Amino acid sequence: MTDQCRQSRAGASEVAADSELLILVDEADREVGYLNKTACHQGAGVLHRAFSLLIFNDKGELLLQQRAASKRLWPLYWSNSCCSHPRRFETLATAIHRRLHEELGLSCPLQFLFSFQYQAQFDEAGAEQELCSVYIGRCNGPVSINRDEILAWRWISPEALQAALAEPSGEQFTPWFKLEWERIWRDHRAELRSLS
Repeated sequence: MTDQCRQSRAGASEVAADSELLILVDEADREVGYLNKTACHQGAGVLHRAFSLLIFNDKGELLLQQRAASKRLWPLYWSNSCCSHPRRFETLATAIHRRLHEELGLSCPLQFLFSFQYQAQFDEAGAEQELCSVYIGRCNGPVSINRDEILAWRWISPEALQAALAEPSGEQFTPWFKLEWERIWRDHRAELRSLS
């Protein structure tokens, strides 16, 4: 893994409030109700709609972020470029661009790849249980992180990332990122090469 690790100034953006209402869904992604963010992640979690963004630069490197120490779930773990949830009454199309700007100060076209459902337990008190839509994009703009969300960031080549993920004693990565990257590397490398 590249040893380039950068920290940046905080972006002037709002952060996701624990009280905001997320969209509960069934396994077919049909809305079944709403619940605040805190309650969605308690215990084993409640299935809700989410998204994950993977941003690449012109060199084909992926932007990784290290989650802030204040995060309730998986603090200080390395993860995909950006992930979050659409709010009640908000479309995925609106939410993905809003969150990309809020967390990283970036704007770029995003291409849908796939959706997957997973449950990951962090500790007895909290978990993720999401139906997550995965998008990729290419951007070379200056990164301006929101320090409430992100501790550090860096670019990494897919090959170096593969090597890092294979190291049992290496850095810690979030469970959803490992799941989605395995599928991207297996099934979607052509889409990565065709990013414009």
